[in-house]
Amino acid sequence: MSYRMLIFSFVLLGLSACTIDIHTSNNRNVDYQWADAAEDLHDLFEREKDYRDSTNPFRAEDDDPRGNYLPSASPAFFAEQAQQNQEFLDDLHSINRDDLSDEDQLNYDLFEFVVGHRVKAASYRPYRIPLLSDSGFHMRFLRMHEMRPMKTVADYERFTARLHDMGRYFDENITNMRTGMTEGYIMPRAILDNIVPSISAHIVERPEDSAFFSPFESFPDSINEADKARLLVSGRRAIMDSVVPAYRRFHAFFTGEYIPAARETIGINSVPGGEDYYRYLVKFYTTLDISPEEVHELGKREMARIRAEMEDIIAEVGFEGSFAEFLEFLRTDSQFYADSPEQLLKEASWIAKRIDGRLPGYFGKLPRTPYGVRAVPDDIAPNYTTGRYWGTSKGSALGGFFMVNTYALDKRPLYTLAALALHEGMPGHHLQNALNQEQEDVPEFRQRLYPHAYGEGWGLYTEKLGVEMGIYQTPYEHFGRLTYEMWRAGRLVVDTGMHFMGMSRDEAVQLFVENSALSLHNINTEVDRYISWPGQALAYKMGEIALWRLRAKAEDALGDDFDVRDFHDAVMANGALPLEILERQIDAYIADKKADNNEQ
Repeated sequence: MSYRMLIFSFVLLGLSACTIDIHTSNNRNVDYQWADAAEDLHDLFEREKDYRDSTNPFRAEDDDPRGNYLPSASPAFFAEQAQQNQEFLDDLHSINRDDLSDEDQLNYDLFEFVVGHRVKAASYRPYRIPLLSDSGFHMRFLRMHEMRPMKTVADYERFTARLHDMGRYFDENITNMRTGMTEGYIMPRAILDNIVPSISAHIVERPEDSAFFSPFESFPDSINEADKARLLVSGRRAIMDSVVPAYRRFHAFFTGEYIPAARETIGINSVPGGEDYYRYLVKFYTTLDISPEEVHELGKREMARIRAEMEDIIAEVGFEGSFAEFLEFLRTDSQFYADSPEQLLKEASWIAKRIDGRLPGYFGKLPRTPYGVRAVPDDIAPNYTTGRYWGTSKGSALGGFFMVNTYALDKRPLYTLAALALHEGMPGHHLQNALNQEQEDVPEFRQRLYPHAYGEGWGLYTEKLGVEMGIYQTPYEHFGRLTYEMWRAGRLVVDTGMHFMGMSRDEAVQLFVENSALSLHNINTEVDRYISWPGQALAYKMGEIALWRLRAKAEDALGDDFDVRDFHDAVMANGALPLEILERQIDAYIADKKADNNEQ
């Protein structure tokens, strides 16, 4: 029972005036303590926010010249950030958590999670490898014009000024990568060739061929013709004088220096301090106190369970042949593939709308922000994942997007599209991210918080929830869902295997080839992603397991009083949470529901 409910109970029971007066007096003291501690806590939140805003050019006011630049990537800046975050953490620990209200204790815990991990991560200096297999610093600002509407001359002038700063930003990152080369903190050779096209694509002969030219293709009517002409000239000059040379320098460095120096090993444990770093990453991405060895064994058990369910579906459809032959049938039969990008996008959109129609039966609260379906841009599609969610921000002219990769259509099976739509759109990432941003009366940092195990675990949870919702219409779509679940269970094995236990890239690829219907193209791009992003792949399955365990806990405790809508709303009620904190919140939800039911 909560503190407020306890006070209310005293009144209902008609206790003596003396008892109530004494308790009220004590309560005033508690309120004073709460007020003092809460004031210190929220002052800390504001100071931390002010610091982040002051170092992020994209948070600058319209008349602030800092907005004409890209962020710093210098080691001195990262060191200063780490020191400042340590000071914030020290200030937090000077506040007595017990003097805070329940809500502010949650704020305290989440702030500690965020800032504490910033400090810990900074000690490993990850800026020495500012790339992943499918993204990186060189792709970070490709669509910065979509961060806020481009409506005025000043908006265009600021955008152009940022393009002129691209050279400085690239050079700082190249310097960091050279430091990594010197110190043995360098990417694996096995995945680097596929990164090169994402660099060379932006070395263009005409500004019109650049991804950065997009805002100059059309101007809002509020800008007059003379300004349009001037801005167009300025934009072309920024692209050809600053952007293209920056990409050209990076390409020369990457192909001429970095690739020849790259390490032949693939596991992060092979770099100096890598084993300790990976143990930290496992705990960060799972938000659990768990070891790589424990994760690895859990993954094996999950793979065996899912494989048995897959065999059942093969028997259901009456396929005569081995498991491997059934996978080959799914990978190669034309009935399972779209004939055009438009067909794939239409199928994805149709599934998304079918899902939307079922949502009120499973959620009491839905977000106000809409989302759409969109193709992954051509310049990044070849080495990009099959689908992904692109979020939005408050005040943006755009909603969120379920991104569908239409490159290599014969590698994008329709039987996995329902699971993908559930995960990336609704009720997966869009629902959780939009509700997170729509939280009211919470510190600003909580609206941006994204513990991976919660976020990706929820996405995977919703794929299975789609069974209850009636989204999967054929046994092949059910098999597609299981393929995706096998994919996430296999990640537990291959991520820990490659980064901690000596598994080779070929062994990781073969594990997915033999146990899922994923195309070889997808498998290769995904394994490269796990190699370049140690630990993150563990978040999905570990988070999903935790969510289904918490749901079972609530169902067992509440029996006939369990309402799936209430449970889902409780999971979303406080935004994104580390799993251990989420469990405490669900325990409180169960206790409150029991108390309410007992009072009725």
